[in-house]
Amino acid sequence: MTVSPAWVALSFVVGSKRLRALIEHFGGDLEAIPHADEAALRQVRGIGPKLAAAIRALDVEAVAQAIPRWQAQNIRVLPFDHPDYPKPLRTLDDAPATLFAQGSIPRGRCVAVVGTRSPSAEAEEAAKRLGVELASRDIIVVSGLARGIDAAAHLGALAAGQTIAVLGCGLLNIYPPEHRGLASAVVGRGALLSEAHPRAEPSPPLLVARNRLISGLCEAVIVVETESDGGAMHAARRAREQGRRVCTLDLPASGNRALIDEGADVITPDLDGF
Repeated sequence: MTVSPAWVALSFVVGSKRLRALIEHFGGDLEAIPHADEAALRQVRGIGPKLAAAIRALDVEAVAQAIPRWQAQNIRVLPFDHPDYPKPLRTLDDAPATLFAQGSIPRGRCVAVVGTRSPSAEAEEAAKRLGVELASRDIIVVSGLARGIDAAAHLGALAAGQTIAVLGCGLLNIYPPEHRGLASAVVGRGALLSEAHPRAEPSPPLLVARNRLISGLCEAVIVVETESDGGAMHAARRAREQGRRVCTLDLPASGNRALIDEGADVITPDLDGF
């Protein structure tokens, strides 16, 4: 299907729900939105002065020129209505208007395996085991390509089946850089996904925001090991908000104890209890 540069450009500053509201307000004229004045934009609920300025600053022509370059680097541009846009994400109130993908997005049951970037040896081995066990049951393992638990989960999944990595950076700017080889392996047995501009640097807002996509793709989120202030707690919180199951391991880390106290299901690396 043809990709609209205006849609893609707008998706860098607004989500799918707000973009649809803008299109409705402008009578279906997508091209008119980036050229509208601030007053007209602010008539749409949720569009304040900062967001209106960001919309007016968009360079749609630059995006039009970039799309063929991204596609030449095997990046697929998936607007919200594209048939390959993952169906579970369409149900989210804050679904991205556009996703960027490398590889073939697997279809089927998905479970997230996430946790700390500095795991104990026991937790790292458990994450790898979970990846193997889930993938061997034809469950797609979803994680974030980060150091530690994420990498171990992807490696386990790659040994037995398919995996998806959701990035908090652009697909042409793999982070951490030492995981470029792992990213390539994921593309061969699944897909990399990102809502960010393909050249985007990793940033705290992007890394936090991608948690809603990790949980949103999945029927359950397994937090292997985390401290109570760790990033994986964001994934657990978003999973609960989205009505997904939250599981953890019986480990002494403060985040694991907090999750158990909050009612998370306790499972083992062999999926006992899952």
